Amino acid sequence: MKKTVLSVSALLLVSTALFAQQQDESEQLDEVVISDSRHALKRENSGKTVITISSEEIKKNQGKTVAEVINTKSGIEILGSRSNAGQNLSYFVRGGNNRQVLIMIDGVQVNDPSSIANDFDLRLLALDQIESIEIIKGASSTLYGSGAATAVISITTKKASKDSVALRVNSSFGTNQSQEDSEYNVNDFSNSVRVDGTIDDLTYVVGFGHQSTDGLSAVIGEESDRFSRVNSNVSVGYKFSETFEARIFGTMDTFKSEYDNSFPISDADFVSKSEQFRFGIAPKYTYANGSVTLNAAYTTIDREFKSIFPSAFEAETIALDVFNKYNFNNKFYTVVGVNYIDNQTVFTEEASSSIIDPYVNVVYVSDVGLNVNAGVRLNNHSEYGTHFTYNLNPSYRMGLGSGYAKVFGSYSTSFIAPTLSQLFGNFGANPNLEPEENTTIEGGIEVKLSEKLRTSAVYFNRKEKNFIDYVVTDFVTFAGEYQNVQTDFTVNGVELEVTAMPVDNLTVNANYTFTEKKDVEALRIPKHKANLNVAYAFSEKTNAGVSYQYVSDRLDTNFATFQTVTLNSFNLFGVNLNHTFTKRFKGFVNVSNIFNEKYTEITGFTTRGTNVRIGFSLNL
Repeated sequence: MKKTVLSVSALLLVSTALFAQQQDESEQLDEVVISDSRHALKRENSGKTVITISSEEIKKNQGKTVAEVINTKSGIEILGSRSNAGQNLSYFVRGGNNRQVLIMIDGVQVNDPSSIANDFDLRLLALDQIESIEIIKGASSTLYGSGAATAVISITTKKASKDSVALRVNSSFGTNQSQEDSEYNVNDFSNSVRVDGTIDDLTYVVGFGHQSTDGLSAVIGEESDRFSRVNSNVSVGYKFSETFEARIFGTMDTFKSEYDNSFPISDADFVSKSEQFRFGIAPKYTYANGSVTLNAAYTTIDREFKSIFPSAFEAETIALDVFNKYNFNNKFYTVVGVNYIDNQTVFTEEASSSIIDPYVNVVYVSDVGLNVNAGVRLNNHSEYGTHFTYNLNPSYRMGLGSGYAKVFGSYSTSFIAPTLSQLFGNFGANPNLEPEENTTIEGGIEVKLSEKLRTSAVYFNRKEKNFIDYVVTDFVTFAGEYQNVQTDFTVNGVELEVTAMPVDNLTVNANYTFTEKKDVEALRIPKHKANLNVAYAFSEKTNAGVSYQYVSDRLDTNFATFQTVTLNSFNLFGVNLNHTFTKRFKGFVNVSNIFNEKYTEITGFTTRGTNVRIGFSLNL
């Protein structure tokens, strides 16, 4: 099977290239990327292959979760995205873990200092709140600080309409069943409403959303486990002058999830609750050739677990990032900033830590095709002191017909600060921990022959040092301590991507990832993963798509026996149909796992079988 998938992937790359030689004569806007420099640069001048999930792609994936959409991209495996809606999510990007992925929402770093990994929970977000997503893979701590080791996922929420008043309603419903269930009962409901608009220099957004899901057990069992989420957000912006504008915002995201016992695996009446409230301000002053921006937010987090081992967590985060962007004659693009983060949480008593990081990043774009992205950051942590990170990312582009060919490489360092739980928590706390260090080397090529074909290949190699692990010192009670282990770990891999339009109205997106984690067993991380999405526009009003995902064998731990087991590879197919009935009314249907493939994500836990979802959006 493995050879077959690799052969099909190779055939796809070759055949797509042959089909797409014809140039697109229609006028196209140059694609720009922002995440790797914070400046809006043409993609051909970027030194990395930034993944952009556009608003159009999000519309075509209505009814799915944020994690499901991101999980179709190269180098990324989000474990739990195919299971019960309340299943914990693990972000395996380029062989890393949750603590190595930084998530940002509208320019604000978001995290949960009460969790062991200090990570943000994507289960809190609804896809219909989001306008676009940019993902930059590789070490990016120079621009974004702690946790930006394998990826930065930058999420932009939907902005206000240019109309004075706009009402937007989204509603969908569908089944939620395992491979063993063929009743097709409607157990998943999602609804949202948003009022927004622009009145002179004032913009506003008020939104509310709710999802309720039932019908699927967390573990392989008999009783179902419900999941319920509520999202609300308010945003007000005002343009005071041609040079100064500001926005204030507040969000409340909560979910309640029933879950089961994982040791031993059995049905149980456990419940977890999570609530995050965020209030922020984002002023921006623009001047000739530059701007000064402040992204600031205060977040409170409350989590509770009702089980045989009940627990509750309260945490607060203050995140400030102020930076000056300046453009020197479209040659040098600079960013100079200071990032401040203060994390607090309560264990037996309140614990806190803070970070103050000045940073500088420079991009040089030459007339001869040579581009360089370089930067430095001085990390100042209240517990372990200072730490220095840097990146060097040269690239060279040359014209190729109406497109370009670009070769690039990078040498970047990143860091992951020890979390409050690791420093001061109730289990295994060690206040003497040093930050984890990641060094990433990348090299690749991107070729755009025309607007109808773009392809890229990237090799990456990441070395992990000072890895923080829980070291057991008493194998009877499993008591232990978090320590910086002396062993270094290496992960390397290859990512291939193709975007093509072999014939009019037909779009093909394909990617393949090879990931190899050396020096240690790579649990739950597939060595081979491939995604294919084929979409066809029958008319301006109707389009349909077919998706395919292949995940190779993985290793897992069976906690009933504490033995390492091999999970079989699997293939998932899906279809979707979107139709615009009127300018204001649109509908969609999607079917996931259409062949009801039986597979395992996590040993002992349920996965979803064939499911159908129907929905509509109304804009007034």
